[in-house]
Amino acid sequence: MLWSRKFSVMGTECALYLFEDNERYADEISDAAVAEVLRIEAKYSRYRLDSELSAINGVAARGGSIELDEETSGLLDYAFACYWQSGGLFDISSGILRRAWDFNGAALPAPSSIHDLIPLIGLDKLIWQRPLLIFATAGMEIDFGGIGKEYAADRVAEICQAAGIAYGLVDLGGDIRLIGHPPDRNPWPIRIRNPREPATTIATFHVASGAVATSGSYERYLEVGGQRYCHLLNPATGWPVQGLSSVTVAAQSCMVAGSISTIAMLKGKKGIGWLASLGLPHLWIDEQGVSGGDLLSSCELDQ
Repeated sequence: MLWSRKFSVMGTECALYLFEDNERYADEISDAAVAEVLRIEAKYSRYRLDSELSAINGVAARGGSIELDEETSGLLDYAFACYWQSGGLFDISSGILRRAWDFNGAALPAPSSIHDLIPLIGLDKLIWQRPLLIFATAGMEIDFGGIGKEYAADRVAEICQAAGIAYGLVDLGGDIRLIGHPPDRNPWPIRIRNPREPATTIATFHVASGAVATSGSYERYLEVGGQRYCHLLNPATGWPVQGLSSVTVAAQSCMVAGSISTIAMLKGKKGIGWLASLGLPHLWIDEQGVSGGDLLSSCELDQ
């Protein structure tokens, strides 16, 4: 029996779908799953003064060092790997640019406000001697927002599988992680939003295992003088990237799918060739509406 639960967390609408005949047991598992997402949100929230992230950024603000636990160390290891893999584009220290950019506003930031923040960006300015993180430059901050939701999706899948769930789907605001892959179930339909009309879908493809994540310029943006400025910012310049509107990637984990889709967006048009070199199923859509990628051949185009 397909059992579902909807909930809101990390500022987005989420859902959990499980095949489980025992409704009470499904309730127990879903409670544990939601509790895990809430735990991760609380631990790495930049809004909570008692969070692990706030403790890290308290040290970052004044300079100095802090010892991290095993879970946080693992996330930082992955963030550094993404940083080097992307040539510095995927940078969890670039969130400080939110001080200049207001994507709920109606005006571009003053160039001087961006210029003043650039010296405070760059994971290469940090010294990572696991488990000790050292901030040699005072005034910096980090933010796990780029991998936190994806990490939570993977953790929920692990909890469900450990509890005996053979087949299901975790959807944390469009970051998808599948649970199991039994041969007697049909693949899940995954719908891709139309970047030009986000309330509609542009294509649907089916996937039976692993994870799927999409990064897009339509998620948050500022429009000034007919020009759209998306929330994905180049850490070297402090300005929004251009070239691609949407990138969808399928991988074995949601963290990998999410980080690769984001890196491709940050690379702009160069992300197209980079995606092809990785050999992972993907679909890209550029700012002119042109699409490509090996997922395209397996998609059902929505009319």
